[in-house]
Amino acid sequence: MFHKTENTKGTFLEQTKAAREERALEKRKDYAATLIQKNIRGWLARIKFTRHILKHFDDFAEDISDTEKPTLIPAVTVFHHAYRFLIVWRKERDRERFVKLCHYLITSLDSDSPKLSYVGMALNKEYVLKWISHINDLLWKCCQYLEELKPELSSDMKIILLYLHMLVSFTSISTWVLLKNRNVEILKAGMNQLCANIMGQLFNKGFYLTIKCLLLKGLGRTKILYKNVSLSAMITLALRPLLSANFSDKLMTMFLIHILAVPGLVYHLDILTPESTTNLVTYKILARSLELLSSQQSMRIVFNSLEGSYALCLLANLLQLAYIERETTLKELCFPTFTVVITSLLESCQNYVVNKQSNLTHWHPVLGWFAQPMDPYLHAAMPHVKTQLHVLWNSKTISIILGDFLSDMVKDVALPNVATSPTNSNFSTSNFIKRAFESRGNKTNVQKVYRALGSPEVHRIVLLCSMYHTALNTLSQLKLDILTGLCYQGEVLYNLWLFLCSLGPNCGLKTFLDHLAINTKYTAPEFQLLQLFSDCMTHYVTILDDMEMYEQQHPFKLNDLILMSNFLNTFLYKAVLGNLFDLKTIHSNALFQSLHTLLMVLYRRDCRRSYTPPGHWLSKDIKISSFMTDLDKGRRAPQLLLQTMPHIIPHEERVRLFRKYITNEKTVLGLTESACASPQSTLITIHRSRIVEDGYRQLALLPPQALKGVIRVRFINEQGLDEAGIDQDGVFKEFLEESIKRIFDPALNFFKVTSEERLYPSPTSYLQDNHLQLFEFVGRMLGKAIYEGIVVDVPFALFFLSQVLGQTAQALYSCVDELPSLDAELYRSLNYVKHYKGDVSELDLTFSVDEDSLGKLITHELIPGGKAVPVTNENKINYIHLMAHFHMHVQIKDQTSAFIRGFRSIINPEWLSLFSTPELQRLISGDNVPLDLKDLRKHTQYYGGFHDSHRVVCWLWDILEKDFSEEEKGMFLKFVTSCSKPPLLGFAHLEPPFSIRCVEVGDDEDTGDTIGSVIRGFFTIRKKDPLNRLPTSSTCFNLLKLPNYQKKSTLREKLRYAVTCNTGFELS
Repeated sequence: MFHKTENTKGTFLEQTKAAREERALEKRKDYAATLIQKNIRGWLARIKFTRHILKHFDDFAEDISDTEKPTLIPAVTVFHHAYRFLIVWRKERDRERFVKLCHYLITSLDSDSPKLSYVGMALNKEYVLKWISHINDLLWKCCQYLEELKPELSSDMKIILLYLHMLVSFTSISTWVLLKNRNVEILKAGMNQLCANIMGQLFNKGFYLTIKCLLLKGLGRTKILYKNVSLSAMITLALRPLLSANFSDKLMTMFLIHILAVPGLVYHLDILTPESTTNLVTYKILARSLELLSSQQSMRIVFNSLEGSYALCLLANLLQLAYIERETTLKELCFPTFTVVITSLLESCQNYVVNKQSNLTHWHPVLGWFAQPMDPYLHAAMPHVKTQLHVLWNSKTISIILGDFLSDMVKDVALPNVATSPTNSNFSTSNFIKRAFESRGNKTNVQKVYRALGSPEVHRIVLLCSMYHTALNTLSQLKLDILTGLCYQGEVLYNLWLFLCSLGPNCGLKTFLDHLAINTKYTAPEFQLLQLFSDCMTHYVTILDDMEMYEQQHPFKLNDLILMSNFLNTFLYKAVLGNLFDLKTIHSNALFQSLHTLLMVLYRRDCRRSYTPPGHWLSKDIKISSFMTDLDKGRRAPQLLLQTMPHIIPHEERVRLFRKYITNEKTVLGLTESACASPQSTLITIHRSRIVEDGYRQLALLPPQALKGVIRVRFINEQGLDEAGIDQDGVFKEFLEESIKRIFDPALNFFKVTSEERLYPSPTSYLQDNHLQLFEFVGRMLGKAIYEGIVVDVPFALFFLSQVLGQTAQALYSCVDELPSLDAELYRSLNYVKHYKGDVSELDLTFSVDEDSLGKLITHELIPGGKAVPVTNENKINYIHLMAHFHMHVQIKDQTSAFIRGFRSIINPEWLSLFSTPELQRLISGDNVPLDLKDLRKHTQYYGGFHDSHRVVCWLWDILEKDFSEEEKGMFLKFVTSCSKPPLLGFAHLEPPFSIRCVEVGDDEDTGDTIGSVIRGFFTIRKKDPLNRLPTSSTCFNLLKLPNYQKKSTLREKLRYAVTCNTGFELS
């Protein structure tokens, strides 16, 4: 019963709740319906209102656009229509209506009636305030449309011109015919202020952004879309806010950020609308910009707004403006204002430049790897920006900024005379003494009062050079252009050299060293001056050919290069040894790298063709014993000097060091008797008739370590019998000499000879089977000869040795410099092309080479499609370098690589860095000095009864010293050792030692020394008369076999015959 009551109550409550919710829902529905009806009525009313206004406006527009020149109607009527139209204006829907309105309003300005001209509304007290607001709104809508229009479309271009015309017309009274009426002339001042206010309103809304957007669309492309009228209008509009605000700092800052940073702007203005450029000059935009940017705060604001790429465009526009005003503003402000501002802009851009590619970097055609992406406008406009940047190193600009002032400073500077290389002048004692007296007599003429590094005129040059140095580092992709501009514009580079010489003795050496001790970060402008000069000079010397450097000597004399190299050598030596550089980071130190690069360019040029006096490159302050002791102790400074400037140490010491490295390696590898009781050896069997083939078969596959060890040779004679004796020194030396002699024979076509009889790999060696494997084997054999200290008479072409040393991989290596060592005739021909006075295209050359290969003409293209690319005055330098590179590298690339691979498997490349190219040749073939008979006699061993005081021995030394010419002495040395040049460190290092043996019989009967033969030899007892016998030799043992002649004249005759006929074994 109770349960039923509870159910009824629950049902009732639920029904009541449902009814309440239903009533609430009905109320919400009623409210929603009312709201929808309200909005619909409002929307319909607005639609009706908009249609009504648009209908009236369309009727009005139809009336004003019936003819080409519409009939003017009262301005008040137009205002009402226009005002109401703007209330309902929609951008996309009302494009055509807005165009018609603007067209009419511009036309109305041609009327002188206040009632018809639209600006006459400004004279109507009832509407003036409303009209001003209306004009502001109207003009801003023009800006909104301009931002969306595309100038590449001809239809849009017409509308752009219309809106620009609208903006120009209503922001200046110059086109208002109404104000030409005498009655309203007094209102001009007020109207001008009105225009200024309108311009101010537009500016606050972002007017400059609109102009910037418009300029970028038309100028940020390869083909420019704007013509004189449109571009002129934009610049006129851009200048008006500045004029209104009297060039305030705020407006100038915005002008720089948005207008003058448009890529290539001034470049295009100068071409398309010179009157706009004149306006920029008239309003002193350059001077005002430089003045503003000379403030660090303003510079920071501008750069932070622009960042990297557009700051570069601002810099380019300022540079071109400076060039346009070069005779006025630039001359007045070049220092310090212009210099400081340009340097600051360059440094700011450099903050975004990175050294290498990464996921966060982008390639920039001027700055290299860059920390910001480039928008399409910038990329397309970059060629124009590059053209503008070139103004900085244009001859006229350099002359105004640096050249003229520098020329005045150095006109009285005189350089001291120094002795040049004896190969380039008549070097004799009398000449030397004469020059010394002349030098002494001229001391009064040489400048004695040196300039202080901190003096105002020196500081000016330093800061100007700092600017160009910053440009070199920032505009990394234009580096060659900048260097060429500085090197070849007048005599700026030479005057800079004279300026350095005026800073103190030896080019201000002490001054710079003292400054380096204070400025440990090497960032002072004074060091940037040194870097700039070094980079320019490196570029200059690299391009210089022999005729220009050694014969013409203009403007740099050889004397200048000697002084320069002496300064660099001494400065770097003292700076490194004095720990003035951070030795841990020295390879990334820009100052060290610049100076060291120039030093090595000068040094290698001297190695190829000497221009310095003897001993010039040696450091005068170095103590060899102390230096070597420090080197053994592992001290960093001597090690660094040895790696980077080995030439400061005498050549003999470097050879000793080289031999020491080899000895140490042999000890480590257990290849010496002191390191191992029985060093590992390799036995090879060689047939006399197949020396090269057997040697290659047995040694080519040996690992380098085994080849560095002892190689024992067993020779098989022509009858197939073993030759007596196995020897680790003499017989291997004979095998090595015979192998090298045969392989380097040009008849085999593995190597060819130059006109100077020097060897280099044959381009056609591929005709032989396995030619690359043989080249590798030859490289190993030559490496083994050097490793064992065996000199072989193999003269290589210098360009080939440069490749062996790895010098050709360096950035500043010039193929043309070494071309004479391959083909002097080709070098002369290319030089003729380089100095050809007329049009090189007359010579009908192309970027290709014709080669006769086995009677077949083969054409090699130096560049892709080179057969069709003519050589012109513009590309002839590139052609010359490509030709040299082809002949010296491309043709023999594979052969050279194989040879070097084999050579370096035996000789550590780091050891080779101790030597220059000619020094490597001396290491291979011995010292290129006259034969030192006293040294040879001192280290001679005697056998068969001979001794140093023996009559025949004394005759021999007397004949060699008094009767033999230097050439014959060389032939004698070749006769007994197989090499015409003495060992590098003297005959104490000849392996095996030179020996002389008394012989009684011919070689075919010789069985060695016996007690009887020794006694007879010692006491000069004849067994038989040796009158018909010749002296013979065993070059593998460096042994001279000398009969016991009875007369000195017989010995002289027989020895000369044997030596000149190179008899060796054949005639013995």
